[in-house]
Amino acid sequence: MALKTTIPSSSESERLDVFLAANLPSLTRSAIQKLIEAGRVTLNGVTVKKNHKTSFGESYVVAQDDPEASVAIAQDIPLVIVYEDSDIIVVNKPRGMVVHPAPGHSDGTLVNALLGHCKGSLSGIGGVKRPGIVHRIDKNTSGLVVAAKNDEAHVSLSRQLAARTLKREYEAIVRGVLKNQSGTIDAPIGRHPTDRKKQAVTNKNSRSAVTHYEVVEWYDKHTHIRCHLETGRTHQIRVHMAYIGHPILGDTVYGNKKTELGMSAQCLHAARLAFKHPKTGEGMNLNTELPLYFREVLTRLAQSERPPQK
Repeated sequence: MALKTTIPSSSESERLDVFLAANLPSLTRSAIQKLIEAGRVTLNGVTVKKNHKTSFGESYVVAQDDPEASVAIAQDIPLVIVYEDSDIIVVNKPRGMVVHPAPGHSDGTLVNALLGHCKGSLSGIGGVKRPGIVHRIDKNTSGLVVAAKNDEAHVSLSRQLAARTLKREYEAIVRGVLKNQSGTIDAPIGRHPTDRKKQAVTNKNSRSAVTHYEVVEWYDKHTHIRCHLETGRTHQIRVHMAYIGHPILGDTVYGNKKTELGMSAQCLHAARLAFKHPKTGEGMNLNTELPLYFREVLTRLAQSERPPQK
């Protein structure tokens, strides 16, 4: 898909990215700059730079990728259902499954599976690509996710999430031996300054983030921990544990770039959810056992690393 625009006399000698951002409302300035850097903006068939100055009468072509399907489709994908009624559904998401459609993942997601199972009966608050989705976990994080089947349930769960009364507990294996039995990491998280695919502890354009952890078991070179989220920032546990020098085992983004103990993705599992049922107000406490990949790592650690005396 291509967008075309011509420079009027009133916009003579403007920076090209500034002009395009003001005149192409469907694109942000940062998106335009990326398109320019990728050679997707041309003047008479020739690529230009973002600081190029415009001239009256020039016509520019902005080439965009064709948009992906705007509506998620229902697919017959098996789900491990932990709880379900007419208002909510809680599933145990496997590692490797994306929660909702996104660039590069147009189908095969948890949303596609939920649409197939619930026959389209999901709340619409999250939009056509995220029906029913109240909270997310990473593609390579396994564990519990609750979805809303109607808007009333979605509003209730979202309010509980904002009020921090929807409790989420994770289990993880981290590199290194934590010194204390428990602790709290209170450090703001925002976009990484140089890698936009990553998050980082930073005071610039960040939001508060608090993670509580406790040790389940110590080993010679690793620690099995349980984490309680007070906030829910993107990659929060992964970023916080790496920040204190104990990245999650297998996390090649924030930790060791090499495979260790057979793990090429983070050893992180969303094990427990607690919230009030959106209709009845009943307290819901849902648990799931550790997945096979996690238990296999614990077995290897028990065989190869003697738990140190504490």
